[in-house]
Amino acid sequence: MKKQVFFFLLIYAFCVDALGQTQVASLLCENRVNPMGVDVPRPLFSWQLSGNRRNIHQSAYEVRVGTSSKLLSQGKELAWNSGKVSTDQSVHVPYGGALLSSGKKYYWQVRIWDDKGQASGWSPVAEWQMGLLQAGDWKASWIEPGFVQDSILRPSPLFRKTFQAGKKIQSATAYITARGMYEAHINGQRVGDALLTPGWTSYRKRLQYQQYDVTNLLRQGANAIGVTLGVGWYSGYLAWEDSKNHFGSKIGLLFQLHIQYTDGTEEVITSDNSWKSSTGSILYSEIYNGETIDARKEKEGWSDPGYNDQGWSGVQLSSDNNKSNLITTVNEPVRKHEQFKPARIFTTPAGEKVMDFGQNLVGWVQVQLKGHAGDSIVLQHAEVLDKKGNFYTENLRRAKQKDTYIFKGNGTEIFEPHFTFQGFRYVKITGFNGEISPDNFTAFAIYSDMPATGNFSCSNQLINQLQHNIQWGQRGNFLDVPTDCPQRDERLGWTGDAQAFSRTAAYNRQVNNFFAKWLKDVAADQRADGSVPFVVPNVLGQGSMGSAGWSDVATIVPWNMYLAYADKRLLEQQYPSMKAWVEYMHKQSPQDLWNTGFHFGDWLFYHPDDDLDGRAAITDKYLIAQCFYAHSTQLLINAAQVLGNTADVTEYTALLQRIKAAFMKEYVTPNGRLVSSSQTAYVLALNFDMLPENLREQAANRLVENIKSYNNHLTTGFLGTPYLCHVLSRFGHLDMAYTLLLQDTYPSWLYPVKMGATTIWERWDGEKPDHTFENAGMNSFNHYAYGAIGDWMYRVIAGIDTKEDAPGYRQIIIKPNPGGSLTEATGTLQTYYGQVKSSWQLQNGQFVLDVEIPANTTATVYVPVKGGGAVMESGKPITEGKDIRVLGNDKDQITLQIGSGQYHFTTAL
Repeated sequence: MKKQVFFFLLIYAFCVDALGQTQVASLLCENRVNPMGVDVPRPLFSWQLSGNRRNIHQSAYEVRVGTSSKLLSQGKELAWNSGKVSTDQSVHVPYGGALLSSGKKYYWQVRIWDDKGQASGWSPVAEWQMGLLQAGDWKASWIEPGFVQDSILRPSPLFRKTFQAGKKIQSATAYITARGMYEAHINGQRVGDALLTPGWTSYRKRLQYQQYDVTNLLRQGANAIGVTLGVGWYSGYLAWEDSKNHFGSKIGLLFQLHIQYTDGTEEVITSDNSWKSSTGSILYSEIYNGETIDARKEKEGWSDPGYNDQGWSGVQLSSDNNKSNLITTVNEPVRKHEQFKPARIFTTPAGEKVMDFGQNLVGWVQVQLKGHAGDSIVLQHAEVLDKKGNFYTENLRRAKQKDTYIFKGNGTEIFEPHFTFQGFRYVKITGFNGEISPDNFTAFAIYSDMPATGNFSCSNQLINQLQHNIQWGQRGNFLDVPTDCPQRDERLGWTGDAQAFSRTAAYNRQVNNFFAKWLKDVAADQRADGSVPFVVPNVLGQGSMGSAGWSDVATIVPWNMYLAYADKRLLEQQYPSMKAWVEYMHKQSPQDLWNTGFHFGDWLFYHPDDDLDGRAAITDKYLIAQCFYAHSTQLLINAAQVLGNTADVTEYTALLQRIKAAFMKEYVTPNGRLVSSSQTAYVLALNFDMLPENLREQAANRLVENIKSYNNHLTTGFLGTPYLCHVLSRFGHLDMAYTLLLQDTYPSWLYPVKMGATTIWERWDGEKPDHTFENAGMNSFNHYAYGAIGDWMYRVIAGIDTKEDAPGYRQIIIKPNPGGSLTEATGTLQTYYGQVKSSWQLQNGQFVLDVEIPANTTATVYVPVKGGGAVMESGKPITEGKDIRVLGNDKDQITLQIGSGQYHFTTAL
C-alpha cells in the first residue's frame, strides 16, 4: 500500500511539474510559418513562450537544426546546434551554423530555460526550404509562345510539357516565375493557391519566383506540366493615356522542377524549346478591364499527360534570357479569403439587374450557372449606386472592370477570372436571359495573406464600423503592393498613402514581410540622386519624384516597421535609401530651407465649394516640405543610433538643428504664429517638434481654436490627418481629439460611415449629403489613407504601444485614455511574443482595466485615477512583488510595472 501511495504521489508531482512547465510554440522562420524560398544566409527564428503563471521570462535557449525531421527529434545528425545560449532573446534569433545549400529543406526546433532555470520540452518541429541561391542554379530558359505576340488583346497563352518520372519519387520542388502572371498545373491539379503570381516588383531589377512543394502532384511514370500566362502588371495597362508595356511587350515563362528520387538521384525538368504552346478559353485578361472566357475554346485535359497536343505550336526561346534579377518571394502571396453571397439582387430604376454584396471589396465573382452553348453572361463591377439608385461607374474612369463568360453548354459551369481583380460592392448582370438566384454567385475577397494581428472595438457602433472600414480598406489595397485604389485605371503603389497608413497597418495585420519586400522596390526605383518616386514600382517615369510626404516613405515606413517588429535587419537594408533621401533634400535646400520643387502638399484638404470667405484649409507646401525634411532627418538619426553609426548621428543632429532654425526664421512669427494658420500646419509643426518648448502650448491652443472655428471639424488632408489626434492628446486636448473622432457631419471620419460606407473613402465627401458625388476624375470609395486614425484608436483609446528603446513590444506600454461618450474600449494585438490586450470599461462608478501581457515581455501600465485614488488588482490592494511594481503615483494616474499574465485593475472614478 505504501508503494502505491508513493507511486501516486510521484505521478502527481510529475503532473504538477509538467503543468507548470513553460511551453514553446508558434515557431517562425523569416517571420513565416514553414517558409519556402528562403534566400538569406542566416535566417531569423522566432518563438513564443507560454505557461500557467505570471511573469514568465526566458533565461536561455537552445536551437537545433537538421536535414531530417525524424533524426532532429532524436537529436541526431544535426546541421547546427546553438548550445545553451544565455539570453532572453526569442525574436529574430539568427541561424549560426554552416553555409546553407540551395533548394535544401531544413528542420528546426527550440527549447528554452525560464526565469526559474527550468528547461522546457523541445518545441514541435518546424521547417524551411532554401531558394535557389546562385544564378547558376537556374538551368531553365525563358520561353515565349510560338505564335506572334503583338497585342495586349491577345488570348492567354498555354504552355505544356510532358515527361517521364522513371523511379519512385521522394520529393519534388517547382520554381516558377513569369514576365506577366502565371497559373500552373501538374497532372491537371493546380500548383499552390497563390494568385496574381509572381506578384508586382520593379521587374527589371527584381523579379520574384515562387517555390512549391509539388511532391503530391507527381506520379511515377507519365507526367504533364501546364502553365497559363496573363499580361498582368508586366505589359498590361498601368496609369493613364493608354499606357502599357511598362516592363516589356512579350510575356514569357521560366519553369524549373527538381525531382528527388528515393535512390538518391535527382532529375531537373526545365522550360526549354521542347515545350509546346497554344491558346485556350481565356480570350482576354487585363487588370483594369477584366477578363473574357469562352468555355467552348477550353482545351479539356490539356495539363494531363494523356492529352493529345497535336496542332499545338512549339515555343521560342526568349531573346532576353536574363536571370540575374530573379529573387525569392519573401512576402505572403495574394490568396482568396472571405466569401460573400449577394445580399440582394434587384432591378434599378434604369431597368438594370444588379447584385449587392453588402461590402465594398476587392476580388471577383465566381459564377455557377447553366447555359446554352454560346450564351454569355457579363458582369460589370462598381462601388456605389447613384442618387437615383442606378449603377454608377463614372469614377472608374477608363477601367471597364468587366468579366465576360461564354458558356460551353454542358450542364452547370463554373467561371471566375485568373489574372485580374475588381473593386466593387455592386455587380451589374447583362447578356444572360435565364433564371438566376443568389446561389449562382459568390464574391471572393482577395488580398495579400498577411496574418490578422489586431482589432479594436468600443461602445460606439459608428466607431466600430469605422474600424471595420479601416480594416477592409487595408485588405482591398494591400494586394502585393500598397495600392491607392483597387477599382479605377490607377491601382498604383502611391508612396504618400503608404507612409501615412503604415503604423495603422502594422496593428491590423502582420505587415513586416509585406513592407520589407516593397521597401526594396522603393530603394530599387530610387533615383541616383536619392529622389524617391511618387509610386512604387515606378511606372510614371523619372520626373515623377521628390514630393514631401510621399518620398518620405523611404524613412517613415522603415522606422515604423522597426517600432512594430524590432527588425533591425530591415533598418540595415533600408538605411542607404533613408540616407540618400535625406541627402537629396539637403542638396535641394540652400541655407537648409527646402523651398524648391513640386509637392502634392496636404492632398485633398478641406475645400468648400464656395470659398469666397477663405475657408479652404490651404497649407503652404514649402512649410510642409520643411517639416518632413526635419522628420526624415530625425528618423535617419534614430536609425543611425540603432545601427551604431555614431558619425552619422553627429552629422545629422547638427543638420536637424539647422533645419529647425531655418523653419523658425521662415515660417514662424515672434509670437509663435505660423504663416499658414491651417490645422495641418500646426499639427506638423507640433508633431515633428519644429517649435521650441516655450512656443508649443500656444501653438496647440491655436490648433484647438482653429478646429472650433470650423464648428469642431477637421480640415486636414493626407499629410495632416495621421497626426491630428495624436497632437491634440499629446498636448492636453484629449477632449478635442475625441470630439473630432465622434464628429459625424462632413468633414469627419464618421460622415462616410453614416452615409453607408464599408471602406475608407479617398475624399471626405466622396458622396455628398444630397447623394451626389465628388469629381468623378478622382473619387475612390476604397482608399485607405484617412484610415490612419486607426493608429490613434489603438495607441491612445485602447492604449497599446511599444517603447521606442525596446521596440517590437518587448517592453509594452498600456496607457488607456477614456473620453468622449465612450463607456468601454478594447484593443488586442498579436505580437511576435503573443497577444497583448487592453480592455477598459466605465462600470458602476469604477474604471475597470483588463490587461493581458505575453510571456517574455514586461509592460508599463498607466491606470487613470481620480484625486490620487487607489488601484485594486483582482479585488485586492496591490501588493508589490515580482509581478507588479509601483513606479509612480500622482493625482491623475498610477504607473505600474507588470510581468506577463492577465491582470484585472479597478479604481474609483
